[in-house]
Amino acid sequence: MSAQSMEQLVSLCKRRGFIYRTNEIYGGLQGIYDFGPYGVELKNNLKNAWWSEMVYQRDDVEGIDASILTNKLVLKHSGHEDTFSDPLVDCKDCKNRMRADHIKNSKCSLCGSSNLTEPREFNLMFKTNVGPIEDENNYAYLRPETAQQIFTNFKNVLNSNPKKIPFGIAQIGKAFRNEITPRNFIFRVREFEQMELEFFVKKGDDEEWHKYWLEKRIEWWGKQGVAKDKIKILNVPEDELSHYSKGTYDLMYEFPHGVEELEGIANRTDFDLGSHSKNQEDYQIDAKVIKNNESNEKLVFTDNETNETYIPYVIEPSAGVERGMLAILNEAYNEEVLENGKTRTLLKLKPHLSPVKVAVIPLKKNDEKIVSYAKEIKKKIQGLNIGRVVLENTGNIGKSYRKHDEIGTPVCLTIDFDSLENNSFTKRDRDTMKQERIDIETLIKQINKS
Repeated sequence: MSAQSMEQLVSLCKRRGFIYRTNEIYGGLQGIYDFGPYGVELKNNLKNAWWSEMVYQRDDVEGIDASILTNKLVLKHSGHEDTFSDPLVDCKDCKNRMRADHIKNSKCSLCGSSNLTEPREFNLMFKTNVGPIEDENNYAYLRPETAQQIFTNFKNVLNSNPKKIPFGIAQIGKAFRNEITPRNFIFRVREFEQMELEFFVKKGDDEEWHKYWLEKRIEWWGKQGVAKDKIKILNVPEDELSHYSKGTYDLMYEFPHGVEELEGIANRTDFDLGSHSKNQEDYQIDAKVIKNNESNEKLVFTDNETNETYIPYVIEPSAGVERGMLAILNEAYNEEVLENGKTRTLLKLKPHLSPVKVAVIPLKKNDEKIVSYAKEIKKKIQGLNIGRVVLENTGNIGKSYRKHDEIGTPVCLTIDFDSLENNSFTKRDRDTMKQERIDIETLIKQINKS
């Protein structure tokens, strides 16, 4: 059973050190969050799972990590300066600011007044000064997406790592959008991370690859704990497509606040590489691009076997890390009524995503021999490189179990007096709460098999 409200997730995330409001001691900063000790582990585990699937397990994808600061010309020719905006409306009575497409019945969402301004466009990109002189000639943008830095590095990657079409370039990194109304916890924020793949294909093969990546991405989310039947596919209507898109599939998921996009898989055609190429008239570009006399490169692919030169089409699976975390937390959240009538809260996370893989718990926190033995066991397990292993030396077994249930730790090991005699300990399973006596060699074998 998933969470019944966003409040349940928000409470758990703060209480157990997953997510905090940024700069909370000064009142916070709207639409920006910090990730605590267990949040950063879950976040990194999710990114590692994506990177492994997209890069390590494929021979046709390379990864990059490009800069956040972006030359203004990149976002001029990508179309972002002209199109990356939301219609903005102000309430003249209470001064509330809203997106025009979120207004219901022509009334302010805060005070209910109909005394609203006419919609005006509001650019979503953060601008910053570069260098010592602050003027209109010395600015850059914080990237609003990771994709453009992939496109501008297309030839660099191709020249250093020659590939045949189809091939892809993957990137995980920060992006920034000056959202008018950030909302719904970490679902819509101003600073976030994206996991994006730009997969370059030949025109004519693009629709087949578009469907291929749709299925692959649904399959991947299933491995992370978001089952296929929890995802609805939205074929985005033509009049709602982004300026670069020939077609987009949105993977829609029922978050606690409602059904919204978890990931988009777009067919970006040849728009991006075409927009960033000089001498565009040399090539038949299908998309309507901004003529570029400022780029110093032709972002084309040459087939050495056929000598054909062309600008590839691009299929883009793009997912937000924070939205992914929110969906995974929602799916993993469980409340169970125990035989004694008490309620147990736990996160049934997939083990590879769990912030802590194993918790080692000494029965008595002040017994030097037990604690020393527990430290040895923790060190041996940590040496298996399975992720984070912790020593939970609180002296209260019940509280330790409850904590690790709530943060999703799959296995707890209790070190007691018998451990000193026979080198065994109690292994407790998170989901079933079953306990068994086990030795370190058997545990290591179990871990290596999993």
